[in-house]
Amino acid sequence: MRTAYSVSTVRAAEQALMARLPEGALMQRAAAGLAAACADLLRRSGRVYGSRVVLLVGSGDNGGDALYAGARLARRGAGVVAVRVSPGRAHEGGVAALLAAGGRVMDGGDVAPHRDWGGHIDLVVDGITGIGGRGGLRPEAAAVVEHYAAHGVPVLSVDLPSGVEADTGEVRGAAVRADATVTFGAYKPGLLVDPAAERAGALHLVDIGLGAELPDVPDLEALQYADVAALLPVPAAESDKYRRGVVGIVAGSARYPGAAVLAVSGALRGGAGAVRYVGPGGDAVIARHPETLVHAGPPSKAGRVQAWVVGPGLGDGTDAVEAVSDVLATDVPVLVDADGLRLLDADVVRARTAPTVLTPHAGEAAALLGVPREEVEAGRLAAVRALASRFRATVLLKGSTTLIATDTPHTPVRVNPTGTSWLATAGSGDVLSGLTGSLLAAGLAPRDAASVGAHLHGLAARHASDGSPVAAQDVADAIAAAWRDVRA
Repeated sequence: MRTAYSVSTVRAAEQALMARLPEGALMQRAAAGLAAACADLLRRSGRVYGSRVVLLVGSGDNGGDALYAGARLARRGAGVVAVRVSPGRAHEGGVAALLAAGGRVMDGGDVAPHRDWGGHIDLVVDGITGIGGRGGLRPEAAAVVEHYAAHGVPVLSVDLPSGVEADTGEVRGAAVRADATVTFGAYKPGLLVDPAAERAGALHLVDIGLGAELPDVPDLEALQYADVAALLPVPAAESDKYRRGVVGIVAGSARYPGAAVLAVSGALRGGAGAVRYVGPGGDAVIARHPETLVHAGPPSKAGRVQAWVVGPGLGDGTDAVEAVSDVLATDVPVLVDADGLRLLDADVVRARTAPTVLTPHAGEAAALLGVPREEVEAGRLAAVRALASRFRATVLLKGSTTLIATDTPHTPVRVNPTGTSWLATAGSGDVLSGLTGSLLAAGLAPRDAASVGAHLHGLAARHASDGSPVAAQDVADAIAAAWRDVRA
């Protein structure tokens, strides 16, 4: 499992560790790991000896890490030039080390040291602001970044791309777009949450010995295959459909019968022992999935279920309002998606004794919070936490990075690492709702059901698309392949 910690937590851990180490030892550990990562990148397109590396350095410790790493590369035969984004200001010890190793130092407006390179650069290292940066790059730093980005060579960021917000993943101004990021001691939330994560490129964690100093509970966590495999509900020899879980689906309308089919598809592929469908799309559902148990409604009369999914393609008529109300009145876990979210009564959700899972996209989340969509997209972490608190529910915020939050104190937000842009297609969310509902019915805790559902959904899209356009039903049909991946 990948875990991420806030800046304040990381700084406290660093201070505790530095108190037991010789002065400068922690920075040298970071520099050694950074230099090794730089060397790996350089070897992919050539070699370290004779390569040409530009370090963009600020005045703080982030720049110091880059300078000491540059000194190591220079001693291996690389040509290294450090560019101070604030003229005359950089980590003094790092500058001395680089100069002693044969590197050069210049200020942002000076291009003379590049003349003997013929304009050729192999790697740019971003060591401008680090985890303490706020509010985007300053104009002078942004101009230097833009100049070197125009060379079209790989950019490696130190700890995180300069200009992004380490704790929130927000990008509030000009920021570096890296091909890779080397981070030290622990991942930071901004490396896992968009829009900042999209700028970080490939992530590499350097162990500098912080593990024992970090708290047991992180701020964020991202499940990996082994974590998901441990949560998957696998039927035993004595299982029947009720032990496997029966999920009820209230979805579809005369206008959107396909939503019913897709939600049922996701539930069946997600391992449900049985699916009870309630709604006007019964004929379409039976035509595609004859094993489905269809009922005219209301949901409370449809028969025994262990979880409900309500909302996909439901519309907003009287029948839809009554269906949402009926489902929320039950004493089993309920997942609310799509049209169901617009029909929610927050007081009713907060008063439920059984778990509730909400699965909005950014636009739906904005409506629930009463803020512009752009605010949700820019601050996804704050939005998902606010929704979980407001509704006392588990919230799965869909988007470029899917986030799962609960209203339970001291519980990390989960980040799904398997998403793909091919999931931005009509009906994809309906499949996710059915899939997650089946996991709820199987007995997974709401947070785990949402996390596993998002993980499998993303893997299924990758299987279905193979780099090409994909439809929602293709994603549903590929869930079995995703399941096999996780268990392999």
